[in-house]
Amino acid sequence: MKFNRNVYLERIKAREKNSLIKIITGCRRAGKSYLLNELFYDYLIKKGVPPSNIIKFAFDSDEDIDELEQYYPDEETKTVQKNNSYLINAKKFRSFIKDRTNDTEDFYLLLDEVQLLENFEGTLNSYLRHKNFDIYVTGSNSKFLSSDIVTEFKGRGTEIHVLPLAFSEYCEGLGLLPEEAWKSYIVYGGIPLVALMKTEEEKVSYLKNLCEETYLKDIIQHNGIRKQMELSETFDMLSSMIGTPVNSLKLSNTFKSITKKSITDSTITTFVEYLENAFVISRARKYNIKGKKYIASPVKIYFEDIGVRNARLNFRQIEETHIMENIIYNELRFRGFSADVGEISVSEKTERLDANGKNIYSQKALEVDFIATLGSQKLYIQSALSMDSEEKAAQEKKSLYYIDDSFKKIVVTKNGLNQMQDEKGVVTIDLFDFLLQDRLWKTEN
Repeated sequence: MKFNRNVYLERIKAREKNSLIKIITGCRRAGKSYLLNELFYDYLIKKGVPPSNIIKFAFDSDEDIDELEQYYPDEETKTVQKNNSYLINAKKFRSFIKDRTNDTEDFYLLLDEVQLLENFEGTLNSYLRHKNFDIYVTGSNSKFLSSDIVTEFKGRGTEIHVLPLAFSEYCEGLGLLPEEAWKSYIVYGGIPLVALMKTEEEKVSYLKNLCEETYLKDIIQHNGIRKQMELSETFDMLSSMIGTPVNSLKLSNTFKSITKKSITDSTITTFVEYLENAFVISRARKYNIKGKKYIASPVKIYFEDIGVRNARLNFRQIEETHIMENIIYNELRFRGFSADVGEISVSEKTERLDANGKNIYSQKALEVDFIATLGSQKLYIQSALSMDSEEKAAQEKKSLYYIDDSFKKIVVTKNGLNQMQDEKGVVTIDLFDFLLQDRLWKTEN
């Protein structure tokens, strides 16, 4: 079985030789290295690039790091940092690259976990001056990569964010029908290695260990965190709150309620940022549709992989409604859209009367689950696991009816029916059609 990751491969191919550093980001075990070092590498070989002109180096591989020992033997290859992580000697690495390149041929540099190279910004900046170098890097920390490179290279970097397997990739790679795939996908998520495991016991054990031994340890080590238990408990708390509007004060109060410990809202905010920087979670901001502006608080928290989320809760809270919303959010990002939470202020007539006998109007804020944008395209989306009555359908569509622009308004529901459009233009789409049918994404309105 093989996962093709064609969507991401096409994004990389579209950026080939564009004079920018291609920055491939994503959580650990999402498949970044496989995408770059196998799928993209195979593409280059098939188009005739000599293997000697494709230089692969993984800064978290001892085997690759050993290749540097011969350069400047009096200097350390690895330098241990205060937080017990390490950085690779950049001078040794540059000598390694110099030995394998020249100024006349074209070379592809495929550099894995580049944040482990000391002063990686300076080294990459120097390589940008080599017109015959096409540079691709991966990394597992957004603060290390995205923000630093954007600042350092002033628009000379382009990011491709890789999520764990989307539902379509999961079905195709495992050869499963949607109904069968959904049962396991909403429990164990889309980490490629987990998807290929044979037993539930192995999947559970791996995901729990991934959370504890990789994600949390990386965050603790990189940020020098002393309140390690509090970070772990914050991770657990966020796992139980996917799709719920939250702010730092609410999170702090919830933390006290659950753990019986006090923690400041600023510390909670910092922990959330650490988890977001490591691509464990993502924050969806709220956008006022009529006011056309972002609202600072609250936000919604979604997980990059639903299996990781479930593992933090010991697989006790498999609520299909909230998990479906999280999966739709990730699907939008997989398709290249940015996704915000929508809010629309409305004035509704009540049964109450004023002194003149006229109906009093009440101001309300209605929510739209997602506003998805990609260039000139925009979609308004509601996630509803089921709409088994007219009242439920009216409730789910209500906020969409108040939006007066011409962009497509969609309710995604798990009903197994064909796409339908009501008299007000709101489209109802079956969940599996939404996740699997490419044609639905090719029209703007």
